[in-house]
This record gives sequence, structure tokens and C-alpha cells, in this order.
Amino acid sequence: MHFQPFNRLHYLLSEHPAVVGFRWSHAQSWGATWVFLFSSISFYFIVSVVLHILLLLFRHRTRPVPLGPLPALHSLAMSIISAIILAGTLTSAVAEIRDTRWLWGRTKTPLQWLLCFPLGTRPSGRVFFWSYAFYLSRYLHVIRTFFTILRRRRLSLFQLFTNSIPMVMSFLWLEFSQSFQVLEIVFTTFTYSIVYGYRLWTELGLPTASFPLVANIQIFLLILNLICHCGVLFLQVSGGGCNGIGAWVFNSVLNGAFLFMFLNSFITMRWIRRKAMESTTTNAKIE
Repeated sequence: MHFQPFNRLHYLLSEHPAVVGFRWSHAQSWGATWVFLFSSISFYFIVSVVLHILLLLFRHRTRPVPLGPLPALHSLAMSIISAIILAGTLTSAVAEIRDTRWLWGRTKTPLQWLLCFPLGTRPSGRVFFWSYAFYLSRYLHVIRTFFTILRRRRLSLFQLFTNSIPMVMSFLWLEFSQSFQVLEIVFTTFTYSIVYGYRLWTELGLPTASFPLVANIQIFLLILNLICHCGVLFLQVSGGGCNGIGAWVFNSVLNGAFLFMFLNSFITMRWIRRKAMESTTTNAKIE
């Protein structure tokens, strides 16, 4: 009796017919076309730029737009959604390994399957259901850009590009049944559940961390991704090939672009913060 809620949750996450019977389809899956993807990204860029221009024209530069509880509610929703996708991906991966391991024989281990889908894998079943849920969540994630523009009155091209890249990447995962996406989803949703939980914490006015928590977590995620990408490359060369390797190569290029932009932004912010601290120290000595 004590395990009934857990069993029910496990059923909903990995055994429900909608999860088991999922199939990525241009005709039946919402947002599953290239036109929709690029139209959405273009719309995201246009709305961000127009909103920024309107604020510059009609609102005083030093007056942020009051948003009330909206940022906190968004952080709460994203943290919960990320945690649900994380739990669903983990339970579904375990179930898929359990149900299909007999097909592998001795040629693959569960870790190899997580890094390298067998050739001919189709975008259907449990893990692709949660991959689709992750793809849809990227459209909710970009709402935070509008909060930044309304609050800080600043349009960041870095933020626009870094929010658009995951939308393209997660689409490619489904379109080409790309290898490595299960671990990528696990790492990312785990990160976002913490990051958005922390943002909710700060939105409620509670004390912030004494170190750049969000940036450090993102750096840790990038390191994990780099290690796993090396594993995929090794299995592609030595293990007979991984499914969706062309999409994986393109994703690796996007990851490299994101890494470059993130490190550039991180180093710039550290330099600005260091200069500000030096200026404060100098002023204190003069006084």
C-alpha cells in the first residue's frame, strides 16, 4: 500500500500509453516542422528587438517595468517542469534498457546505449516522448528574455543566441534520432531544476549565494558535455557507428559556439567585476 503512489508515478512517467506509444511526426506532433522552428526563432528575435525599441522610445531609461510575481512564477514552473522531465527521462531510459537490452547481446552496455544509439533507431517510444517534452519546454524557457528586457532595459544578443541554440539542438535530436540526447537531457534538466529553483529563491527576496552559482553550474554542465562528446566520438570510430551522427556533429558545432560565447561573456563579467572592486578599493583608500 505504501508503494502505490510511487507505482502510479512510475506508470505515468514511463508506462503510460501516451509515453510508450509516442512517435515524432511532422503531421501529428506540434512544432515538429522546420518551418515552425525557424519561424519561432525569427518571431522570438523580432519580438525581443521591438520590445527593446519600444521601451527606449516610450519609457525612461532608469525605470524598469514592474513585473510583479511573473518572474517568480516562471522560475517555479520551469523548475517543476525540468524536474518532471528529468524524472521521466531517467525512468524511461531504465525501462528502455530493460526492454531492449536482449537485442544488444554483448555488443553494448547501458552506458554505450546512452551515448550511442544503434543505427536505425527511430524517434519513437519513451525516451523520445521526454525528448519532445524537453523540446517544447525550450519555448517556455525563452520567456525569461522578455523579463530581462523589461527589467534591465538591455537587449543581449548573447542571450538571444544562447536561448535559440537549444531550440535547434533539441529539434535535431528528434528529427534525426540523435545519439547522446538522453544524457544531454538529464544533465540539462538537472541543471535547470537547480538554477530555476535558485532564481525563485532570489525572486522571493531571500539571500543570494556569495559566488556566481548559475555560472558555476553552467560551467560544470559544459565540462560533462565535453567528456560525453568524447565518448560518442570514440564509440562512433570504434563501435561501428552511432545513429544520427551528422546531427551530432552539427550539435557539436553549436555547442562549441555556445561555449565560446559563454566563456567570452563570463570572462568579460569577471573583468568588469574585478575592475569595479579595484575602483572601490582605490576610492576607499583616497577617502
